[in-house]
Amino acid sequence: MPLALVAALLAFGLTGTASATGRVDNPYAGARAYVNPEWSARAAAEPGGAAVAGQPTAVWLDSIAAVSGSHGRMSLRDHLDEALRQGADLVQVVLHDIPGRDCGRLNTNGELTFDQLPAYRAEFVDPIARVLGDPAYARLRVVAVVEPNSLPFLVTHVQPRPEATLRCEQVRASDAYHQAIGYALARLGAIPNVHNYLDVGHHGHLGWDDYRAEFVQVLARAAGTAGSTLADVHGFVANTSNYSALDEIHLTRTTVGGQPILQSRWVDWNPFVDELSYAEALRRELVAAGFDPGVGVVVDTSRNGWGGPNRPTGPNDWTSDVNTYVDTSRLDRRLRIHNWCNQVGAGLGERPAASPVPGVDAYAWVKPPGESDGASSPLPYPGENHDRMCDPNYDGPPRGSNSPSGAAPNTPPAGQWHPAGFRELLANAHPPL
Repeated sequence: MPLALVAALLAFGLTGTASATGRVDNPYAGARAYVNPEWSARAAAEPGGAAVAGQPTAVWLDSIAAVSGSHGRMSLRDHLDEALRQGADLVQVVLHDIPGRDCGRLNTNGELTFDQLPAYRAEFVDPIARVLGDPAYARLRVVAVVEPNSLPFLVTHVQPRPEATLRCEQVRASDAYHQAIGYALARLGAIPNVHNYLDVGHHGHLGWDDYRAEFVQVLARAAGTAGSTLADVHGFVANTSNYSALDEIHLTRTTVGGQPILQSRWVDWNPFVDELSYAEALRRELVAAGFDPGVGVVVDTSRNGWGGPNRPTGPNDWTSDVNTYVDTSRLDRRLRIHNWCNQVGAGLGERPAASPVPGVDAYAWVKPPGESDGASSPLPYPGENHDRMCDPNYDGPPRGSNSPSGAAPNTPPAGQWHPAGFRELLANAHPPL
């Protein structure tokens, strides 16, 4: 086993081998997590990348062909076989091919339209379930992240919200997301060693009280649809593929110059300023809505470190302007909290770790660092839809005001390797490498 891989496993606190099969309270605890050799090789080939090439990342199944392997890439079965070869106990798999995928964006709309639910079930979920259910893999703990960037859009991108899109309205009318996710939860939940985790967006997406209350209802409905029950949900994943800081340690004041920081442009009346506070509160609300009291939360820390020379070292207590205080004290250096595409200045966050704080099952690199969020300019690729939020020159207005995208230039389509972006993540990692 490569020394980088051994070091990463030891750093993760995963020195023991899981002896029991079936579902456990926290699948990350005491488990050796699988290192995807395809991602690891790309990371190791970059200057300085060997420092993180042994870290575990999730395997994304973003098309029907990806399940059986396509364009020379490993299949799901290949990954599970490699996990056994590595002596791993835990494999993280992301299902990302829901009908009408990413209805609120244009960069990763996927291969299935909102009315192709039968194909999603028979050609995507069922083959995944057959592979994961193979007795050869019974000793592996599988964390299945079910369809990121889907259910949150049913709150934020439908009427009467100002960001409503026709695609999200069509998805809502067809009930495609609820039906697809319920089916996936039921099929995978029937496999004893699979742990289903539902995506819950991030605090800058759903933190506001009215959004959050509606989202809890959306989650409960999806988990109770198409044969699924709330018991089929083992946990939730926050900040998937996003950049929100774990803990805004310098935003300690509630008022500045007589104005509450809630009124600042950045906070914008959101009761949460970071991911840990959001994840903890949402978890309590989901338990109150009927989810199992033992549900845990995984936080994606693959790109939320925000280190480097621009990282504030303390609060700005010398200003009386609330916006200046927030903007110069916050760790998250994005121009706006809703910016999501290939953000300039981002860095690797906390390394993957089990049980880092109470109620959090793990910090995990769900989004493999170095993979692009979308192309910075229109490209003549089949199926490529250019989202203006990936254009560094785009200045909004997604929320009715001047709002630069903060995106990096010269980026490839979503999912493709972006060397410059990976190197920036290394340079700005926090904790530093």
